[in-house]
Amino acid sequence: MNVKETNVESVQRLEASETSWPARQHVVACGSTPEQSGRLTFPISLKQPGPRESPIQCFIKRERATSTYHLYLGLNPALLGENGKLLFAARKVRRATITDFVISLVSDDFSRASNTYIGKLRSNFLGTKFTVYDSQPPCDAAVQSNCRSNRRIHAKQVSPRVPAGNYNVATISYELNVLRSRGPRRMQCTMHSIPITAIQEGCTAPTPTSFPHSLEDQFS
Repeated sequence: MNVKETNVESVQRLEASETSWPARQHVVACGSTPEQSGRLTFPISLKQPGPRESPIQCFIKRERATSTYHLYLGLNPALLGENGKLLFAARKVRRATITDFVISLVSDDFSRASNTYIGKLRSNFLGTKFTVYDSQPPCDAAVQSNCRSNRRIHAKQVSPRVPAGNYNVATISYELNVLRSRGPRRMQCTMHSIPITAIQEGCTAPTPTSFPHSLEDQFS
């Protein structure tokens, strides 16, 4: 048995009893990624490439009163009941011409200064174009931040626990059909942080291995 097989088995045993992100002290020398194990075990797994043979199925639960959305690992809530594993949560924030969905690893803290803030999804006024922003640069540092608040943060020299900026990592666009919003729409998704060569057979996608230490400490 090689090291890769041992890591995958460790992840599977850990996943069998977890309904939330495990603390680091619960895992020893485990380096398996979702592409190898087919599972989302650690927070950093959300940024790593998934298995190529099959999708990882998830579902979203919406709370209308708080405009909050919860993403759970699994097929549907009826099968999991209250035991679904929360991957992350997002809260809708409406502005004059855009709508932001602030994304956090926990469901009760959506502050940008929090260790659990990981990014946001921004929609245009019509809801036809969405942009995904990461709070940290991609592992190859190829994507530039275009957020003005990023420059202000550096100028003030605040704590490194505050997210460094907003990095545009993906764009999703919808085209309305003749039925407009009543019918299916064509979707185009562009991943700015993943090179086209990554989808070719035998190639690999950029795979970050860790979050900033301040965020990892949240689950220690």
